[in-house]
Order: sequence, then C-alpha cells, then structure tokens
Amino acid sequence: MEQTLSPHGQRFQEILRALGCAHQVMELPYSTRTAAEAAHALGCRVEQIAKSLVFRGTRTHKSLLIIASGGNRVNEQAMEAYVGEPIEKADAEFIRQRTGFAIGGVPPVGHAERLETLIDKDLRQYEDIWAAAGTPNALFRLTFDDLVRMTDGRVVAVT
Repeated sequence: MEQTLSPHGQRFQEILRALGCAHQVMELPYSTRTAAEAAHALGCRVEQIAKSLVFRGTRTHKSLLIIASGGNRVNEQAMEAYVGEPIEKADAEFIRQRTGFAIGGVPPVGHAERLETLIDKDLRQYEDIWAAAGTPNALFRLTFDDLVRMTDGRVVAVT
C-alpha cells in the first residue's frame, strides 16, 4: 500500500514521476531538516545523507547547488575555483526563490530554475544514499548514479 503524502510530499513525488524516476517519497513524523536528524531517523550513517546546500555567486548572483555527503563540510574556496567566482551561502529568501523549497527540505531536483550542481564524490562509496524530498521531514532513497543522472551534476571533491 502506498503511503499517503502531505500536499508538499505529493508535489515532490509528482516532480520525480515527471522526471521519469520511480523513487518513493517517504515522510516521517519527525524532522529530517539536518543530515544528523535524517541519519538518526533512518538508522543510517550521516555520510549517506546527500545534503543540498545553496550558494550564490557574489558577482553574478548565479545559483549554485552543492550536494554534499552529510558528514562533510564544504570547502568554499575549492568550489569557487570550480565555478570561477567567489560564492557565499544563500539566505532563506534566495533559496526559496531559486529552488521553490525552504531550507531543510531542498531536494536535489525539481527547482524553480536550473541550478549549476556540484556533487560530492564521497557519496559514491555508498550503495544507497538519501536526499530531501521537498519538506523538512520527507526523504527519498537513491543511488549515487541516480543522483548524477537526475541532476546532471558535476562530481567533485567538496572538502
């Protein structure tokens, strides 16, 4: 039996279907807003959580999505070299405007506009990874290859 999803969870499930993905959104009764919360809720390693972090170029104001392993801290200087300009963490309004989602629930796909995407190579080592599914308590399971294919992201070392 398929789980009944909230309207926001259902919206993201439909985004996945429109992309041709068979992944299933799972909503939990508690927060998965942070990588640590998500790992605890799922009983997996924090490193298996694909956290979506939105940055913006300080010159062009271009959006940049970095999908990092939950245990990793992003080296912003290294990311600046990949995108060719200084970057800074985006604020909540910028994130909602560019992605259509709030902080803590930003998924790797289905955004309001196309985001240049960099994917942490460290996620490759896990058979299954988990990503936000549009709300602070919704997730979906996927593989590293799924993530690269879905986002058309560039695999890099983020640390």
